Amino acid sequence: MEELNRQFSDKALEDFELIDEAVQKNDEKAFAKLMQRYKRPVYHMILKMVRNVDDAEDLTIESFAKAFRSLHRFKKDFTFSTWLFRIATNNTIDHIRKKKLNTLSIDNRFTDDNGDGIAIEVEDENLDPQEETIREQKAELIQVFVDKLPPKYQKLVRLRYFQELSYEEIAVELEAPLGTVKAQLHRARELMFEMVKNKRDHI
Repeated sequence: MEELNRQFSDKALEDFELIDEAVQKNDEKAFAKLMQRYKRPVYHMILKMVRNVDDAEDLTIESFAKAFRSLHRFKKDFTFSTWLFRIATNNTIDHIRKKKLNTLSIDNRFTDDNGDGIAIEVEDENLDPQEETIREQKAELIQVFVDKLPPKYQKLVRLRYFQELSYEEIAVELEAPLGTVKAQLHRARELMFEMVKNKRDHI
């Protein structure tokens, strides 16, 4: 323990204690505390990578789900934050790779109302096996949550996560106001974050 004290910061040592409580005692408060500490920085890191709020929120959920599912394999050779950010980064890179596999950027000269660049993209119909693998892994990860959601959210989540429709496309599909779709998907994400924290009951 003295060696750990010399090697890591107080916050890192507190993380180690929370991990021990989460893994050994299945303490849901410990899971919640870890998520509370790192949800915002993980989200902002991912947002810088994908530059899309919806994708960043989705990828944050996936990253915590993967981390908590593998928490029993965590070794105190480095900090929890380093390990978590590595998982989040790799998961986001997989997402970016998949996006690049089925789209081809033609131009990026246009900007939207927020000043963000808009790329004209054309689908590449030559499907790569890696794309299908990543899609299947993502679907498998999220599927563990879907059946636990209230029925009114399940179809929304499947359209967003599995069919990867935009908010606008979901609104058209369900013949629902765009604002309603956004609000309900936001609530569905909150519920899924709760499931991630209570991961042993759902994963």
